[in-house]
Amino acid sequence: MIRLIVSAAFALLVTTSVQAMTPAPISQPDSMITQVREGCGLGQVMVNGVCQSRAGMRQERRAVRRCLRWNGGVCAAYAAQ
Repeated sequence: MIRLIVSAAFALLVTTSVQAMTPAPISQPDSMITQVREGCGLGQVMVNGVCQSRAGMRQERRAVRRCLRWNGGVCAAYAAQ
């Protein structure tokens, strides 16, 4: 009996809040894709307008720290571990 009363009260609450909502705009968007901020996906961030994975960024930082000698923007010798 208590479940019936609770469910009826919840239904009444939902229906009254739905009637109070403003209607959605009828105008059609210019495109089917809605642009959102930093829409790169799960596990990725936007850096300088390019989506990059966070794991790849961590690996690159580790490689930069391990490099002993650079030659033309490429690591020429890694530190021995």
